[in-house]
Amino acid sequence: MSISKYTTGAFLLSLGLLTSCGEKFLAETPSEQVTDANFYKTQTDAVQATLAVYSELTKEGQYNAALWGMDIMADVSTTGGGGGSDGIEYTQLDDYNIPTTNFVATRLWQGSFIGIQRANIVLQKVPAITDIDPVIQKRCLGEAQFLRAKFYFDLVRAFGDVPLFTAPPTSPEAVNIPRTPVAQVYSQIEKDLTDAIGNLPGSYSGADLGRATKWAATGLLAKVYITEGKKTEAAQRAREVITGSGKSLWANYGDNFKVENDNGKESLFEVQFVNGKNGYDRNSVGSSMNEFFGPRGSGLTPAGGGYGFNIPEPDFVAGYEPGDTRKAVTIWAPGDKGPDNWVEPASLPGSPFGFSCKKWFVGKVNTNIWDSPLNVPVLRLAEMYLILAEAVGNTPEGLTAINTVRRRAGLPDLTASTPNFTDAVLKERLYELAFEFDRWFDLKRTGKLIPRMTEHSAYLATLGIKRGVPTATNLVLPIPQSELDANPGLTQNPGY
Repeated sequence: MSISKYTTGAFLLSLGLLTSCGEKFLAETPSEQVTDANFYKTQTDAVQATLAVYSELTKEGQYNAALWGMDIMADVSTTGGGGGSDGIEYTQLDDYNIPTTNFVATRLWQGSFIGIQRANIVLQKVPAITDIDPVIQKRCLGEAQFLRAKFYFDLVRAFGDVPLFTAPPTSPEAVNIPRTPVAQVYSQIEKDLTDAIGNLPGSYSGADLGRATKWAATGLLAKVYITEGKKTEAAQRAREVITGSGKSLWANYGDNFKVENDNGKESLFEVQFVNGKNGYDRNSVGSSMNEFFGPRGSGLTPAGGGYGFNIPEPDFVAGYEPGDTRKAVTIWAPGDKGPDNWVEPASLPGSPFGFSCKKWFVGKVNTNIWDSPLNVPVLRLAEMYLILAEAVGNTPEGLTAINTVRRRAGLPDLTASTPNFTDAVLKERLYELAFEFDRWFDLKRTGKLIPRMTEHSAYLATLGIKRGVPTATNLVLPIPQSELDANPGLTQNPGY
């Protein structure tokens, strides 16, 4: 359903869906009828309303479909799959031939605005609840501020100007507002994160592990600042996380991507996925990436043995430095061995060079077809080191920061004589954060999207592969046609 058709009353019906559980704080329970008159009265109501904001992160509009496309539009991966119409919504991104009805763009827009409106309800209703521990009340507000900022950060980077809602619409007509300039949206994101830092605790334990902390908000603010080109502010926030959060890097890069290490010592914020709930459903609480990205037809995953989407590009694979331990964690390459005597072949359907994405592979641990309990990190400490390095440049502090990440990967230190230090940092981000859905945003914010993808397309052409090349139009996604139809106040991005 279009966000333009949502009202406050419609959102109320979803707020009782989530409650805490022993392993992770998100799990589905049967919903009961909830109305504005009988809800927002107690601490339990406040916590459930806040959990409903988190729930959108696990859906198609975020980490269970839409954000995958950000890598496919960059030089990390191609669509893969079975060809033809299989994954056509991603092929459109791959080719930079994106219609206004594209599924990925539509779901990213709609899912983000659903999360925003749920956050707005929490921020409006929770302050008036009297039957609540003030510490919990403050925390709920901080969580909503953090999540609203996160959703808006995705939107403004993907679409440019977007409607800015800081309170729930009071009528169907109230949702039909025009797009707000990018600078104003960023100003609200900065305010939300600054407020969240003051409201959130530094850590959690038990069933609350995985909620947003002040360090998650500080880390996201550092990422926002580096995206805006505010290097001094980005460096300061990154330093605060590195020195104050108590987080540390895993000695082994691959430990970030093991189920037993969910919400582990390097994690600042993760999307919480739970096993055994979904079946064939990408709008529940289990991750489908294990199944969708597994080597196609391999038999290594429950449903059909892997669908083979999000295939590593050959020049991305070739760009790994010798000895980089991240390579074996991130990709399957021909000859790599897996469970059940699997050996990655020289080619697969959708992957003519025999590459598959390995980072989210868990095998058959999931019990219900598309489910995987492996969390997806939104922010890791390693990224804070790379933000700091980018912000301060080729200085002793910047070299220490980037070399901290490189040493963990088994690579030699960069030195003061390293040319094009900013490019070196961006390359380090490419391989440290591969398949964590940052590359398109990185290329855009540094002005490198069009030249890099032009170079990438020319390289693929030498291998007999045709790949689209972005133009200035493709620096943003199209505003979904369904939203333009529903809201006469919206305008389309130029060129679409």
